[in-house]
Amino acid sequence: MKISVVGLGKSGIACANLAIKKGYEVFASDSGKKRTHAQMKLNKKVNIEFGQHSDKILDSDFIIKSPGLPSDLPIFKAAKKKNIKIMSELDFALKFIKPKSIVAVTGTNGKTTTTTLIYKIIKKQFPNTVVAGNIGYPITSITNKVNNNTILVLELSSYQLEDSPNFKPAISVSLNITPDHLKHHKTMKNYIKAKDNVFINQTNKNFAIYNGSDKYIKKEISKTKAKKFVFNAISKNSINYKDGKIYIKDNNKKIEFDVNIKIPGKHNIDNILAAIMAAYLSKVKIENIQKVINSFKGVEHRIEFVKEIKGVKYYNDSKGTNVDSTKVALESFDKNIQLILGGQDKGSPYKPIYNLIKKKVKNIFLIGEATPVIKKQLKGSVSMIECNTLENAIKKIYSVAQKGDIVLFSPACASFDQFNDFEHRGKVFKELVLKLK
Repeated sequence: MKISVVGLGKSGIACANLAIKKGYEVFASDSGKKRTHAQMKLNKKVNIEFGQHSDKILDSDFIIKSPGLPSDLPIFKAAKKKNIKIMSELDFALKFIKPKSIVAVTGTNGKTTTTTLIYKIIKKQFPNTVVAGNIGYPITSITNKVNNNTILVLELSSYQLEDSPNFKPAISVSLNITPDHLKHHKTMKNYIKAKDNVFINQTNKNFAIYNGSDKYIKKEISKTKAKKFVFNAISKNSINYKDGKIYIKDNNKKIEFDVNIKIPGKHNIDNILAAIMAAYLSKVKIENIQKVINSFKGVEHRIEFVKEIKGVKYYNDSKGTNVDSTKVALESFDKNIQLILGGQDKGSPYKPIYNLIKKKVKNIFLIGEATPVIKKQLKGSVSMIECNTLENAIKKIYSVAQKGDIVLFSPACASFDQFNDFEHRGKVFKELVLKLK
């Protein structure tokens, strides 16, 4: 059987290699003009083209579309006309694995923290637990680790979900929905529809965990037949937090226990509640949940403390790839913030953080392609300094920051104008900070 893989990022490479291993004849296409270092890991049996998406792609039984590629590319339109099936990497991976349970997490913000926490808690009791997806491990790269006793924890982006209309996890988690990726999805309606695929096919034998304070999710969650558990709301099936205690209601059953939360911010309370509920529904004992929560210090690139230099604290929030996540980061500190913004613009307005910036930020240091857009929309808030590069921004901040200041790198933009991804961007930020004397 012939397949074509379009897009050779992490998931495309893993997908092509798995397909070869399973006996497919594979043609791969990437718009990049030359082979990257990562693409050197492609199986030599894969036929490849670079710099275009040619009609050779159409000589296949089906096409695997890498997440993030626009659905309206000419080659995909041509495939639809020829009735060639287009599927996601997620759907392709699930052809070869039958895990005991799938826990799937989506949301505009907080996905990685929540997914990591769910994975750590469940693995504490069930060692045969595997994590994959948007968290950095393509699903097709971990199929050899999955068997019939595996609990598979997945972080899923809207890009992955939009091409997986038949996906049905045992437990779905919907954290929040705010405007993001609108250049890709075109409309908010399309973005929400993609997110809905995490629960739309669930049955009454499955569970859907959702944010009761999110206006979009509250409206959409009625579309699932799954048994619903809510956080941030009181219900017969719910989980809430108050004064160091977790309160779970499961029909007539009530459970209370203490937790010691070490990561800052109201948003992280939401992430923790969702994670605890997912673990509870996966039959993890309360004492195991407590142990992991009490020791959890967060994940890399999410409001991550880097270093204090001359009384100035530096925080890496490179995962702040949209305006709402930067808003959350700003709300985690009181004042005296030196803020680094910018990167590749994603089409969402920056105005929602205007008042918060006026209240808490001393200066904005602008980097990347989005500089003119941000400068125009946040004009009149605080002083804005154009730096172009992250290195220049760090140098300028070092010369002006005073004792008691917070340096917050929360870009509100994608990273692809100057970096490989947000992880690469965050690592560069930390390296630059750690070089400061």
